[in-house]
Amino acid sequence: MNVTNRAMPVSDSHIGGEKLLNVVTMLLLVSLGFVLGMTYSSKSPNFYLPFVAPLPSPTPPPLPPPFPPPPPSSSPPPPTNPQQQSVPIRSLAPSTVTHNMTDEELMWWASMTPKTQSSPYRRVPKVAFMFLARGDLPLRPLWEKFFAGHEGLYSIYVHTDPSYTGSPPEDSVFYGRMIPSQKTTWGDITLVAAERRLLANALLDLSNERFALLSESCIPLYNFTTIYTLLTNANTSFVDVIVTTGRYMPLFLDRNNLTASQWRKGAQWFEVDRAAALEVVSDTAYFPTFQERCVGGGCYMDEHYVPTLLNALRWLPRNANRTLTFADWDRARRTGPHPHTHRGEEVTAELVGEIRSGERSGANCSAFEDDAKGVCFVFARKFTPDTLEPLLRLAPKVMGFG
Repeated sequence: MNVTNRAMPVSDSHIGGEKLLNVVTMLLLVSLGFVLGMTYSSKSPNFYLPFVAPLPSPTPPPLPPPFPPPPPSSSPPPPTNPQQQSVPIRSLAPSTVTHNMTDEELMWWASMTPKTQSSPYRRVPKVAFMFLARGDLPLRPLWEKFFAGHEGLYSIYVHTDPSYTGSPPEDSVFYGRMIPSQKTTWGDITLVAAERRLLANALLDLSNERFALLSESCIPLYNFTTIYTLLTNANTSFVDVIVTTGRYMPLFLDRNNLTASQWRKGAQWFEVDRAAALEVVSDTAYFPTFQERCVGGGCYMDEHYVPTLLNALRWLPRNANRTLTFADWDRARRTGPHPHTHRGEEVTAELVGEIRSGERSGANCSAFEDDAKGVCFVFARKFTPDTLEPLLRLAPKVMGFG
């Protein structure tokens, strides 16, 4: 008998069941592996963290800095204030003087500004007019006429007593120009601190190339163009320097190796270039000693700090050794340790002419061999509030503005 071998037909339902069984089996195996892996991972945490040492290191790695690092620089990192974080000054537009930096932070940022004369960017040099005042600026209308029409060529900074809450009108060039300030006392080191604060704020505007320190009783003797041209074309600073040993103490020799022969004195009011301003705000060696010298007050270090610092740094060859701000120290007219105060009835064209010519100070303007030869003074003080009206009347004819 012939036997014919035939394959038995397999139904589709049988094949589908086998496939489903295989899939379920694979899912069970994967699930079991996942559960075992998670269980092993919880017992061996370093298995998934290959960069964490299984044992604590005897010298832990340094912690990351609490604040973002400053721009690359060879200088030490900036100081931090634990009570408040300062706004990076690079983000502050030159049009504002508002910030919450401490003096230490402000001086650090200001000292980081470029020292080179040339710049890869096109900019117009500006003069920084820095007013050290107690409160109101009574001669503000005169200065507003002086600045009118010269926007972009100047910057204004005002340091007042912190208790002062007044403000010039919004349409004034002085509006919003008061810097964060601290209390000052006449004849005290706090005046020097205020000068450094003004310089530091002004240095943050990279267009400022000349810096004039003024008081609320100062007036301009010429129009803006004349003063701007003289200052921006000068290659020297104008800091009054007198050789003296008065008020010197051996403390300076002990702290800074500063001898009595290096000690200098001069008028507080100066006109300096950017390089000299940077030296003042960058000083961390001499200023603390001047502060120590002034413990108890009445030290008059505002007359000694800048002249002595520039002399100690061998800066005087780049200085005219005189100020461009007039003050009347005539013994017959002055009052005690203060220069003569000009009142309204004194303001005449003749007075302005005598100050300009040097007659009032006994100076020969043509004898100066510096970058302001032929000019004795461009500013003058002390003028009381009642001089405003006569000065406004004189300005167009005598000073050339208004």
